[in-house]
Amino acid sequence: MDSHSEVVERLRSAFRSGVTVPEQFRRTQLMKLMSMLKENEEKFVVALHKDLAKPRFEALLSELDIVTNDLHHTISNLSSWMQPEYVEKNLATKFDDCFVQRQPLGVVLIIGTWNYPLQLLILPMVGAIAAGNCVILKPSEVSTATDSLIAELVPKYLHQDCFAVISGGAEETKALLKNRFDHIFYTGSQNVARSILQAASVHLTPVTLELGGKCPCFIYGQVNILYAARRLVWAKFFNAGQSCVAPDYVLCSTGIRDAILPAIRQALEEFYGKEPQKCPDYSRIVSPRHWTRLMEMLGKTSGKVVIGGESNQEEKYIAPTVVVDVAEDDVLMGEEIFGPILPILTVESLEQGISFITSREKPLALYAFSDDSSAVKTVMEKTSSGGFCSNDSIIHMSLPSLPFGGVGASGFGCYHGRFGFETFSHRRACMLRGWALERINSLRYPPYSDERLGWLRWTTSPKFSCSIM
Repeated sequence: MDSHSEVVERLRSAFRSGVTVPEQFRRTQLMKLMSMLKENEEKFVVALHKDLAKPRFEALLSELDIVTNDLHHTISNLSSWMQPEYVEKNLATKFDDCFVQRQPLGVVLIIGTWNYPLQLLILPMVGAIAAGNCVILKPSEVSTATDSLIAELVPKYLHQDCFAVISGGAEETKALLKNRFDHIFYTGSQNVARSILQAASVHLTPVTLELGGKCPCFIYGQVNILYAARRLVWAKFFNAGQSCVAPDYVLCSTGIRDAILPAIRQALEEFYGKEPQKCPDYSRIVSPRHWTRLMEMLGKTSGKVVIGGESNQEEKYIAPTVVVDVAEDDVLMGEEIFGPILPILTVESLEQGISFITSREKPLALYAFSDDSSAVKTVMEKTSSGGFCSNDSIIHMSLPSLPFGGVGASGFGCYHGRFGFETFSHRRACMLRGWALERINSLRYPPYSDERLGWLRWTTSPKFSCSIM
């Protein structure tokens, strides 16, 4: 087996040859990636069930379809994305060609995570391939079945000199990060992100970090309680709450809390039956370690469990759980929960809710439920988050024409569709000049004079902007 450095050098040699640059090569590899997903759909469904007990419905919707939809979008728009972007000119550059050229970065490393082990590894790869890069994938070792399947299939479908998969645990990742890459894309926890930033700084490597955070759902004023409960329950307990954009906690008034709790119970029974543990549509916690962490949090909370709370260690099962009377400094309000536990906190005004949200780190997503469009707009304008959605949750990240990424502690950089292509591209400023207008050019040459300066400033003034062509 090749060493990490040998794999990186093999890909770097391929990149230097220019093989990844032509549009046809990029398009062909994207089509092969599409074939890999379609031809092995059931294998991925099985692997995802082994790792997280994901229902087939959830596996197809959130892992395979979201990637294939992005592939379709990217393949359809690749030609236009690759075209030079001509820019506005002034009088001094009137006869020049001035444009932005998108260039591939080189050899990029994509480090995935376990909660969506296919989507969060392959979706950024779509943008990297579209931009013309060579790619090394590092799947999560926690989701072992999906990791093994990706490692098996990628070399069979994609160009082996340009794309590689390296599996292994934390030590393997540390060793891999000692190599120089042209970009590192990481999805995961804030703690690991810090170590990746440190490793990248040695080589001055740019990094995209897709992290998590405590995503709030603020329910304010009049709402359709049943619809709100169903959308909240679906988003929170999808994948057993193991989603970085899942609502992490709810803010609402005492009145709304008392009204929505029965609706949440009703929605949970509609979705998972009276015994969720027996429901095939409800996932499991990924590992014993993660199950223990969640149960310790639940055991230490000062809040009151009003729905759920049941668990089974052997099955890595935790019931959909709702906790009320949660204090701001409760253990459930510390780190991101990342599991099927939903705290509800009460605020009695729009201003109080906004203040609560803005006093904390900026989340990856923020949800506002309300029939009052002005209230929704106020929440949107007075807060900051990676993404924002009103009267629903999670669904915004399924649209490839919207960027997906964090801000502040929830990460930086974005991808999906055109935004992934841009993340893995260098925007090169280009000016193609001839020998015309030398009299204007001579204004910048010594000997300097105030008259020459005046004329030069006049020719470069924005008021003389010209057509971009």
